Amino acid sequence: MNHQATKSQSKPMPGETNEVARQIVDAAFAVHRALGPGLLESVYEVCLVHEIKKRGLNVERQVALPVVYDNLRLDAGLRLDLVVENRVVVELKAVEGLMPIHKAQVLTYLKLSGHRLGLLVNFNTVLIKDGIQRIAL
Repeated sequence: MNHQATKSQSKPMPGETNEVARQIVDAAFAVHRALGPGLLESVYEVCLVHEIKKRGLNVERQVALPVVYDNLRLDAGLRLDLVVENRVVVELKAVEGLMPIHKAQVLTYLKLSGHRLGLLVNFNTVLIKDGIQRIAL
């Protein structure tokens, strides 16, 4: 068992965070059902934000994420695609297949932002369930 699994088992994810994640996944299914694969990431982002708002959740787009380096807070151009209810980071992709670097990107975003749960969503799949990964710290 790796350190990440041990850490998440010692501190369970709050029920509210899990419910927000469930709503995001439901919204992603609705967007994919309507549009299918093959569009630009930006199109899926706009539509997913709409679906999340329809569910009564607060969602922020393209949230700046500073990097603390050498005790300095630096704007390095990092942006979180979505942050929902200030609980769940959502990283969107529209690629042929998810790569390990995509998961590493979400893990880094979680560490830098202080959030514990991220969803990596690739809309360029035949079945959206195959394009969603839950990543927790």
